[in-house]
Amino acid sequence: MEQIKKYLDQIATISQSDWDFFMSKLQRRVIPKKSVFLKLNEVENHISFIESGVVRLFIPKDNPEKEITFGFSFKDQFVSAYDSFLTQTPSAYQLQALTETTIVSITYNDLQDVYKTTQIGNLIGRLTAERLFLLKSKREQNLLNLTAEERYMKLFKERPELLKVIPLKYISSYIGVTAQALSRIRKRL
Repeated sequence: MEQIKKYLDQIATISQSDWDFFMSKLQRRVIPKKSVFLKLNEVENHISFIESGVVRLFIPKDNPEKEITFGFSFKDQFVSAYDSFLTQTPSAYQLQALTETTIVSITYNDLQDVYKTTQIGNLIGRLTAERLFLLKSKREQNLLNLTAEERYMKLFKERPELLKVIPLKYISSYIGVTAQALSRIRKRL
């Protein structure tokens, strides 16, 4: 739980009483490799902080080759089907641990208690939401403004460890190309 404290300390100064209350609401979970821990049409009841591992956000299809990977979350990042979490409605996508993943989670109701009870809760919530929004916005801009090759290079430069843990079929879906097109891009580079 020290990792999430370190992360949040970068955002704001948290009193010991606020921190103790927040900590009392957190639950550590270990998700086995390749496990889907939020399924399509389930309501997201957690927002989680990744202590270790990689999570894939994807839209499932009847044919697994046609699944659409649209996000990854890594160590020291928050992960959630955030739209489902906020609205408490069924999720249109799934969350899958690509590696064994350790997360620290808080439920929707417990987070509401943190907002009501602590002085810092609303600030942390807002800043976390802003960071999630910026990641989503950056992804959308990259899809609109960069070529597939530029998206691949950007991903490779920002997260070179990805290629060791994420199957290429997920990376190709993430950058919006077929596996064959990604193979051609990789050969050119």
